[in-house]
Amino acid sequence: MNTRADRRAAVKKLKALVLSPKIEINEYRKAIEKEFSCEMLPAGVECTEQDAGGVKYDLLTPVVYASNRIIFYIHGGSFVGGSRSSYRNFCSSLANDASCRVAVPEYRLAPEHPFPASVDDILTAFRTVYADEKAAARLENSAAKEGEDKLPEYTFGLKDEDEDKKKEEPGANIIIASDGSGASLTLALMFRMTEDQLKSVKKVVFFSPWLDLSRSSPLLTGRRVYDEVLSGDSMRRASDLYTYDSNSENIFISPLKAPPKNFEGFPPFFIQMGEKEILIQQVKQFESLLAQAKVECTLDIWPDMMYMFQFADEFLNESHLAVEKAGKEISKRPEEYEESEEEKSQRQKILDRNNIRSE
Repeated sequence: MNTRADRRAAVKKLKALVLSPKIEINEYRKAIEKEFSCEMLPAGVECTEQDAGGVKYDLLTPVVYASNRIIFYIHGGSFVGGSRSSYRNFCSSLANDASCRVAVPEYRLAPEHPFPASVDDILTAFRTVYADEKAAARLENSAAKEGEDKLPEYTFGLKDEDEDKKKEEPGANIIIASDGSGASLTLALMFRMTEDQLKSVKKVVFFSPWLDLSRSSPLLTGRRVYDEVLSGDSMRRASDLYTYDSNSENIFISPLKAPPKNFEGFPPFFIQMGEKEILIQQVKQFESLLAQAKVECTLDIWPDMMYMFQFADEFLNESHLAVEKAGKEISKRPEEYEESEEEKSQRQKILDRNNIRSE
C-alpha cells in the first residue's frame, strides 16, 4: 500500500517530466536527465546504438524476446526535452514485460528545431526499423519454406486462396508506443506512413497522451486547469515552443482535430492513464473518434493515479503492475484477452466519477 509520503515523492519526481511555465528550457532538460537517466539497465537488458540515416536510436534487447516483433518507442518530454538516455530505464522494463526489443530514436528538439523536425527524424528512424524488420521476416520465411521443401508435399484439397496467401510477402510486426507529447508525434508519423508501413503497425500503446494542443482546447484556454503533475499552462508553453500559434490546429500537431477518415485502417489502440489526469476527457473524445473510424481502442484507467505514474516505480506499486499489464497487452494475441466484467465495471465507475459519458 502506498503511503502519503510515497505519493508526494512520486509527484515530485514526475513533475520533472513536465515543462513548467517558469523553468528555463536547459534546466528542464537537465532535470529530466538527472531524474530518469540510469547507468545500469534492469534484468540484463542489452543496449546498442544504431544509426538510421543520421538519426541515432537505441536498440534495447531483453534476455528473452520474440524475434518477429519490435516496439518503436517515441518518448515524450513536452517536445523540448527527454532523450534515449532518460528513457532507457522505462523502455527496458517495458522490453522485459513485453518480451520484445525496443527501438528508441533520438529526435531533434524544439525550440532549436521546431515542427516538423522531430517528425522528420522519427520517420527516418521508423523507415529503417521497418525495412530491417521486413527483411528479417522475409529471411525467416525463406528459411521456413526451405525446411518445408524437404518434407513430402501433400496438396489434397488446396484452394487457390490458400496458394495466394502462401505467395504473400511477409511483413514487419511493429508496435508503436509513446507517452505524453510523444503521442502527437506518433500520430503525425502514422499520418505520413505509406499503406504498407501502416499495415506493419499491429498496435499503438499510449501512456497519458497529448492529443489536442490547439488554441480551442479547453485544457489550454481554461483558467487554473491542472492536476497533481500536469497543467494546461505547461501544455500551452510546450506548444508555443514547438510551433507557431496558428499552426496549433494542424492535425499533425493536434490529432484530435483530424476527421475520422484519417484513422481508417489504423491498428488497435491501448491507452493507459491515471484517473486523476486532466487529459482524461481528451482521451475519451479520441476513443469516440476512433470508434467512428471503426478502430478498436481500449482505455486502461488506473484508480487514484496521476499523470505518468508508470515512471515512479520506486514509490508506487501500481507503476510495476501497469507496465506489466501494458507489456502483456503488447505480447498477447488478439484472441487471448477479453476484458472481464469486473474490469468493465471498475472502468465505468471511474468514468462516472469524472462525469465522462461512455458511448
